[in-house]
Amino acid sequence: MTQPPVPHSGLADGEWHLMHPATPLLRSWQVIAVILVFIVQSLGNNVLTGEADFERPDVAGSWLAGAGAVFVLLMLLGVGLAVVVWRSTRFRVLDEALELHSGILFRKQRRARLDRMQAVDVVQPFLARLLGLARLTVEVAGGKESNVALSYLREDDARTLRNQLLASAAGLRFEGPDAPEAPERGNLEVPVGRLIVSLLVSGPAISFVLGVVVLGTVSVVIGHPGPLFGAFAPLLGAAGVLWTRFTKGFGFRVADSPDGLRLRYGLLEQRTQTVPPGRVQAVRISQGLLWRRLDWWTVHVNIAGYGGEDKDSTSGSTLLPVGPKVEAVGVLALVLPDLGVGPGENPWDVVDAGLRGTGPAAGFMTAPRRSRWVDPISWGRSGVRVTDQALLIRSGRIHRHLDIVPHARTQSLGLSQGPLQRKLRVASFTVHSTAGPVEAVASHLDETEASGLIAVQSLRAQQARRDSGPERWMETGPSEFVQEPGEPA
Repeated sequence: MTQPPVPHSGLADGEWHLMHPATPLLRSWQVIAVILVFIVQSLGNNVLTGEADFERPDVAGSWLAGAGAVFVLLMLLGVGLAVVVWRSTRFRVLDEALELHSGILFRKQRRARLDRMQAVDVVQPFLARLLGLARLTVEVAGGKESNVALSYLREDDARTLRNQLLASAAGLRFEGPDAPEAPERGNLEVPVGRLIVSLLVSGPAISFVLGVVVLGTVSVVIGHPGPLFGAFAPLLGAAGVLWTRFTKGFGFRVADSPDGLRLRYGLLEQRTQTVPPGRVQAVRISQGLLWRRLDWWTVHVNIAGYGGEDKDSTSGSTLLPVGPKVEAVGVLALVLPDLGVGPGENPWDVVDAGLRGTGPAAGFMTAPRRSRWVDPISWGRSGVRVTDQALLIRSGRIHRHLDIVPHARTQSLGLSQGPLQRKLRVASFTVHSTAGPVEAVASHLDETEASGLIAVQSLRAQQARRDSGPERWMETGPSEFVQEPGEPA
């Protein structure tokens, strides 16, 4: 039975609201920085070409005065434009949707249905955090540009509005003027030391060190720093990847709550991400060769709306940047608590066989021996296991993967077969999910088994979708998340 409408107040009162008045300042600082770089570069070029003689005080004063005037004028124009954009941007929260209107010459109207909400983030860039502001981003199913971002709100207002949106999306009934924040359970945190070590033994770090050593040695031998300077951009790119992974994995915490998974992470830009129940489309647990002795794993997911995120980034698509197997399996249990294995079978033995096993262990359907001609290294690892709730696909011998796709989240299925595969009577089975880092492919299965699998799996996915719960996950039954009168939020 549908719960009565949730009473709203504050920014969720159904009226149009503007962003925080400091928003133009936060939006225009990048323009100001570009103007400063342009002016400094222009002055430097003029000094090098001799057009500006700064040894003469009158010339130096004229150049500095002119540059200052240009900077002030461009800064005022930039801030003024940001103010106009701020005045033309407004939002409102209805019982069924979040609406955002923006644009000056070209008006843009966006409407995010709350029952289709995939995740809601409270993001605080460094400068916004100094001012006590935050950006609220609502991700809905629809691809890269499907999110609605409210930049910027007071931090307390952003968190209160997040609670209101999650309550409305869940179909939750509560008493009181504002929705309380859901309690958290089972907080798991990634230590900074573990994060640093994981980066030091990662591919980008080793590539960076080897590149510096090799190019430095070549430069010393030939007596010229040209090779080292010539590779400056690629080396800087590798260092940038490491820095990005560190800043986005810093302080990474995972917790469970009635409104879904709660993720917190970030050094310079701090993000609190909430993923409602049932919004994870696919899960990948993976381990590189360099992490094997440490028994460390990483957990990535596909979530509709985060498809445009960088696959190497922890932003939006990572549930665990690095952790031992027990933590990786624990995070998987938060997303898929019931694997649907047979009676008397330990579900985590099945997961372990998917993570580290080979051959038909734990009921995996494996690639036939003849597939070694197209996959001589990993053919013994490739395998598929079907349970009542999900499809498990393992792959990779050097870089291990275990992909798990719930039947109810299967988007489509595919079967591919190249010329050599046809000769060997094998085929590759693909489970299509939303865009993201998880690409579930079972390579080089026996063609008869693969054809039977795609036929049965399509029926299983249809049935699972029919049996899945409502989009508003707390509509049925009494809710545990109820604020009584006088109870603190």
